[in-house]
Amino acid sequence: MKLLEFIGRGILDLLEDFGRFVVLSWQTLRGVFRPPYDFRSWAAQFVRVGVDSVPVVFLTALFTGGVLALQTYNGLQRVHGEAYVGSIVAISMLRELAPVLTGLMVAGRAGSAMAAELGSMRVTEQIDALVTLATDPVQYLFVPRVIAGILVMPLLVTLADATGIFGGYLVATKVLGANPVVYVSNSFQFLVLKDLFSGLIKSAVFGGLLAVIGCQRGFDTKGGAEQVGRSTTSAVVTGSLAILISDFFLTKVLF
Repeated sequence: MKLLEFIGRGILDLLEDFGRFVVLSWQTLRGVFRPPYDFRSWAAQFVRVGVDSVPVVFLTALFTGGVLALQTYNGLQRVHGEAYVGSIVAISMLRELAPVLTGLMVAGRAGSAMAAELGSMRVTEQIDALVTLATDPVQYLFVPRVIAGILVMPLLVTLADATGIFGGYLVATKVLGANPVVYVSNSFQFLVLKDLFSGLIKSAVFGGLLAVIGCQRGFDTKGGAEQVGRSTTSAVVTGSLAILISDFFLTKVLF
């Protein structure tokens, strides 16, 4: 009976969290189209989510492209297909690796920061003060962060695309001795606009997910400082899982 109770509680908690996610997402969507518009807060979140994430995204994409070129070159060398390393790196980065890895990095850096900030506001009763002042806390706290996540993530992924392809080029030509002209030519030979746009669409969805989940975990924090830490951890884990799960369904729809 205890096992069944444990399973039942787990399912109920999961459904409760999902329902809470849907409700807060709907309230955030309504808040986007309802004045007042705090553009200064929007700009601040663009910097926190976007500009501050550039270094980690750049390094992640650079070494991912390099490792991918190294592995595929050694594998294709067995069948004399080294010339297609650039094509594999470019398509992999645009379609899959750049959106997913960028989403995971931003979830760990910005999503956790959102949860920690809102969690601290909850335990110090600052959110209750907003309600007392007749300010909608969801519109005031969620909307700037979610808008920033949706709009900035495609820009970060575009940077990751270019950096990953460049990293693959460096490794293939400078380390493995591939022909630079052939590598560049083959990198773009088989690409189509759908490869680029599919990655950008994924990134916008990932940005919205990690922002809403991060804000939700912080907003629903109960207790003291210890719970803020748990909310932050939960935001990163849940956001990362949401990105990986949604990536499967988005890939199924887009391709």
